Amino acid sequence: MSILTWTYIMVGITFTLYLSIAWLSRVKTTKGFYVAGGGVSPLANGMATAADWMSAASFISMAGLISFMGYTGSIYLLGWTGGYVLLALLLAPYLRKFGKFTVPDFVGDRYYSDVARFVALVCAIFVSFTYVAGQMRGVGIVFSRFLEVDVNTGVLIGMALVFFYSSLGGMKGITYTQVAQYLVLIFAYLVPAFAISYQITGTFLPQLGFGSTINEGVNAGKYLLDVLNQLNTDLGFAEYTKPFGAGSKSMLDVFCITMALMVGTAGLPHVIIRFYTVPSVRGARVSAGYALLFIAILYTTAPAIASFARYNMINTISGKEYTKAPDWFKNWEKTGLIAWLDKNQNGIIEYFPKDPFTGSKPTFSGEKGSYGQELVTNPPTDNPNELFIDRDIMVLANPEIANLPPWVIALVAAGGLAAALSTASGLLLVISSSISHDLYYRLINRNASESQRLLVGRVMIGIAVCIAGYFGINPPGFVAQVVAFAFGLAASSFFPIIVLGIFYKRANREGAICGMIAGISFTAYYIISNKFFGGSTWFLGISAEGIGTVGMVINFLVTLLVSQMTSPPPAEVQEMVENIRFPRGAGASIDH
Repeated sequence: MSILTWTYIMVGITFTLYLSIAWLSRVKTTKGFYVAGGGVSPLANGMATAADWMSAASFISMAGLISFMGYTGSIYLLGWTGGYVLLALLLAPYLRKFGKFTVPDFVGDRYYSDVARFVALVCAIFVSFTYVAGQMRGVGIVFSRFLEVDVNTGVLIGMALVFFYSSLGGMKGITYTQVAQYLVLIFAYLVPAFAISYQITGTFLPQLGFGSTINEGVNAGKYLLDVLNQLNTDLGFAEYTKPFGAGSKSMLDVFCITMALMVGTAGLPHVIIRFYTVPSVRGARVSAGYALLFIAILYTTAPAIASFARYNMINTISGKEYTKAPDWFKNWEKTGLIAWLDKNQNGIIEYFPKDPFTGSKPTFSGEKGSYGQELVTNPPTDNPNELFIDRDIMVLANPEIANLPPWVIALVAAGGLAAALSTASGLLLVISSSISHDLYYRLINRNASESQRLLVGRVMIGIAVCIAGYFGINPPGFVAQVVAFAFGLAASSFFPIIVLGIFYKRANREGAICGMIAGISFTAYYIISNKFFGGSTWFLGISAEGIGTVGMVINFLVTLLVSQMTSPPPAEVQEMVENIRFPRGAGASIDH
């Protein structure tokens, strides 16, 4: 059977599974809708948390970034892993004991202020929309290649699916769908990794394979990473394993990006809310441990996949005649995610550093060139590079590059969809609950009935899906870069006030409000001016992806300073802070 047929089968089976689970898990109460009734087992919550956290960026883009950036690309690996440990050990048990539905709930009650609740609500929505746009784009990319539909059509299909199972089952439906999605995505990630590792190095375990020697060909007997260093330098790139310096990011920028990803993970509302779904504080701790184990399986495999993809990609296309290019190259060229601009008219694909043409993505004329290539209308740059490859395709294209069977390629497509949809659904629920619970019920209509609140929640999911789909069709960057923005914004808004809210009883509402506004305003301004208006990285050369670290420091300083200059919190609030610092007790997720 062809790749297309296998993909329809795999995607059809997994989508049917997700929809069936959503139907069986449909809810009629707000507690079921927001926190799955608070009765999810730690093992199931660990799988759901892992699926929630391992987004399209983790599944599709992370290995692609490492493949193109080499050692520097590991900032995403280190930042996201460290962030989860930070969340599991520092915040999760305390937030669980607080026992409310949402992060704005925590902020509003801890800082005894509806204004603080509203500011947190705006931050939650802003962060979630930024993050979910990357997921919808990932869905579109998978559909465009493997089901041979336009990227935008793929985004629309993903929107319809995620709306159905998110609105029907709320957190309960999302949780059990995410359990199934975790199993699909981890199986899909590991199968090709094992096969390619054995193919290149003769070692099944990819975590060992990418540090081993190549078992055949002109590089037989040489260590894979040494060969990659040589291939990179021969083409004019920095060494694959070089950490800093020329051709790579500065040490300060690498530190800031890693820190922003780390504290941003700890402040992401869709991950935090998962700890409200288990029945106890102990359950929160145990599920955090399970999630870390499940996440580690994929994250320790990603650097190996990146190395295999880089090695295979350079060997199969760099310096080759276009007419003899492998099928995978021409298949992806049809999606617009690969483009070749024959600058010197010699018919050979020449791959070097820098962009081959102006603009962030190719624009095709619809006509064919003399070698049968899709003609690009972008003006060429004055460097010798002729090849454009979207980094987001590396994991998806890897099985094709390695000539694995069609069913493996289709399995990876199903895994990529599972990763993107699982995170998107969690984020949409955060947006929905922030508006229906924190805005509508807590601030506008305290007498709203269960049915009214559920209706508002489901309508909000529909509106959120439409907005997320728009940004998925018109993304401001690569999937992982879009997600990196979300982490930066989360770092500069939620993380400081959650930490101070738990560990510093003198932090008050005036400080929290000023801190959040200052942190997120600075970070958003820097990112937007840099990415959308071509502004420079004027603050110590720190990139937009790392500026959330500076925003976090600003938030901390402003919150501490303003809290010291204004009245302390009421005695009952300070007593509550003392109480939640002892992470014991049931702490049921309650309506209030």
